[in-house]
Amino acid sequence: MKCPACSFPKDKVIDSRLCKDGQAIRRRRECLQCHRRYTTYEYIESALMVVKKDGRREAFDHQKLISGIRRAVEKRPISIDALERMVETIENELQAGGHNEVPADVIGEHVMKHLQELDGVAYVRFASVYRSFREVSEFADAAKSFAEKTQQKNIKK
Repeated sequence: MKCPACSFPKDKVIDSRLCKDGQAIRRRRECLQCHRRYTTYEYIESALMVVKKDGRREAFDHQKLISGIRRAVEKRPISIDALERMVETIENELQAGGHNEVPADVIGEHVMKHLQELDGVAYVRFASVYRSFREVSEFADAAKSFAEKTQQKNIKK
């Protein structure tokens, strides 16, 4: 594995343990050149395929989903662990659906549902990219819709 700091191809594993309810292995590694430490995760390869809008199919990529959501939660008070748990939950929901192929828009809807519960600003940021807002009014409508849903939830409590 290449070191993320210096790209040296050799490292040593310092610690290895099961995580995410036994669905992954977390490994703590140290670069043999710069001695920087970093964490890697190993997952069982998912047979889940994503059907893109243009009809192409590609394997579900856990890291790609995390990086897409990470942009929406940037500079928000959301921990990496909370983000990982959310993506893990989304992945489990998709696999529990029993389908080998999932349209990309279904994944986007799952992400929006979970972001809405986690952080309103991140939800609106993600929605603006996911729904390809072209006008400020579309952005404002999404923010207003979120505020109304949040208000309704607070009234029910």
